[in-house]
Amino acid sequence: MFAELNHILNSSLELLEQGKFALVLDTKTDGSFLVHHFLSFYLKAGCKVCFLALVQSFSHYNIIAQKLGINLTTAREKGQLVFLEGLRSSSDVLFGEEQDCGQSPLQFLSGSDLKHLYNFVRSSLAPSSAEETWKCPVLLVDDLSVLLSLGVKAVQVVDFIHYCRVTVCSQLKGNIVALAHSTDDPEDDENELVVSFLRHQSSLTLEAEGLATGFCKDVHGQLKITWKGPCHAKGEKDQSKVYQYKIQDKNVSFFARGLSSAVL
Repeated sequence: MFAELNHILNSSLELLEQGKFALVLDTKTDGSFLVHHFLSFYLKAGCKVCFLALVQSFSHYNIIAQKLGINLTTAREKGQLVFLEGLRSSSDVLFGEEQDCGQSPLQFLSGSDLKHLYNFVRSSLAPSSAEETWKCPVLLVDDLSVLLSLGVKAVQVVDFIHYCRVTVCSQLKGNIVALAHSTDDPEDDENELVVSFLRHQSSLTLEAEGLATGFCKDVHGQLKITWKGPCHAKGEKDQSKVYQYKIQDKNVSFFARGLSSAVL
């Protein structure tokens, strides 16, 4: 599954190069198939992964991961995967079901900032022993836009990502992959601020968009992959590639715009 996606991304982007921040944006479509790809990609590569799953349950991600050849339960038991199940943790904070809910990573739901969530990321990815053999640490977030929906201010989300980049990318020499939604709504100032910041900070941007012509059973959307020049050097232009895609049960097919088999 996703063999073609692996080939396209892995051949054009050095995703395992340390210190990278990759941004996944979706507009009028669901870009979660890219989140599932990155999760399986980094686990197969032997990386230590902290996954902030703010949208779906653990079982949802695990079912899809098994189709990709990864067992999240096994990865979590081995200590390779640290999984924050946002749906369950939020109920603990809101309804006080746990004695120590005051230290929950989602404590911001009760009116505080994102400090506890950042501390969770930092402690999860910090090397626990000299014998730990995992490769570079990875923070995966699905998705940042949920934080805005839950009442977190844009400046707090920006600060959170900034501190995560300093810790994960700079200090621990790891990678970050985060999904966010681009609404194309000029009146949504909070989301625009976050998306603009993420674009500026990211080394790689993958933008999934719905078709301007509407629904099509043979073409589900368009993916634009953009990566910046070496070390963001002055005068280096961003490089981009654009594909159209079709999501199938166990695969994602990519093709150049206008070259779908349905068209030809």
